Amino acid sequence: MKNTNSNMMSILHGHSFTIMVIAGLLSTSCHHKDVYMEEEMTSQLQVVFDWSEAPEADPESMALYMYEDDGHNPMRYIFSNKTGGLIKAPFGTRHTICLNADNTDWACMRNHENIETLEIYTQDAGEIGSRADNGSTVPRPEGTENERIAATPGMLWGSRSNDIRIVPHDGMQTITMYPHEAVCHYIVDVYDVKNLEEVESSAVDATLSGMAEGYSHGQQSATDNTVSMKFDLKGNAAEENLHGEFLTFGECPTTVAKHYLTLYMVLTDGSKWYHSFDVTDQVTKAPDPTHVHIIVRDLELPEPPKNGSSELKTDVNEWQAVNIGLKM
Repeated sequence: MKNTNSNMMSILHGHSFTIMVIAGLLSTSCHHKDVYMEEEMTSQLQVVFDWSEAPEADPESMALYMYEDDGHNPMRYIFSNKTGGLIKAPFGTRHTICLNADNTDWACMRNHENIETLEIYTQDAGEIGSRADNGSTVPRPEGTENERIAATPGMLWGSRSNDIRIVPHDGMQTITMYPHEAVCHYIVDVYDVKNLEEVESSAVDATLSGMAEGYSHGQQSATDNTVSMKFDLKGNAAEENLHGEFLTFGECPTTVAKHYLTLYMVLTDGSKWYHSFDVTDQVTKAPDPTHVHIIVRDLELPEPPKNGSSELKTDVNEWQAVNIGLKM
């Protein structure tokens, strides 16, 4: 999937003001139009973000997206804090979505014109392994060749509230939103890795296939299209292990997919090696699907030839498979 200016943009662009209102949100031309609302047609509202469902969350800013009662024509309000503040909104019935607006350079948005279809997703992950290969040139597990290799997301909180009636009011109306965590935490540990000291920089690129491509704020769930998420594993040669932690959107709600953990390793002699582990059961049967710990063992990497031998250098630019018996 290619990212284009017509279907993606960053959620936030470093606004320094306290509250801003924007209409025609995220139009296909990516232009924002300031809203000028007549006083007699608007009501002042107190927006409150209640963090009881995510007490440890500490975003620096929040966004409130307010849609008309047919789910279209969104407006955006930005708050330079996580608690809320005062806004002015036009009369009528509104449906709202909130999400954090800080540290979202990773985020792309599409299908924004309808609250039911609004999605957050990530861009392509870029180069893999040798830092010169990408998803179209590296070996892929069977059945995952057509999955886009996507970057992992950052932290994301959000919630939705429907049928908020904004009416003329002598006092102050209050809208309370209850943001919750919208991403999943994954940990990968590879134990008993032999010859890890031969890996360049003791770092390994990895992908996990069959993951949800994005998050639907309108549906409050992961999307149903799959990607392979790319992440890094850091090696400890002394302890013979690899470790990585990253965020994902989790599994797709209804799409059934295989989950392969694939490691891409460049050795100090320049040769490139890869291996895939089927970790489907560890993902799908995780006790807590929002906190998944994947463990694999016994990976023996090739030992580069000694004394200047060119035995492995003949195929130095080709990916070679590490063939092992998997023990879970």
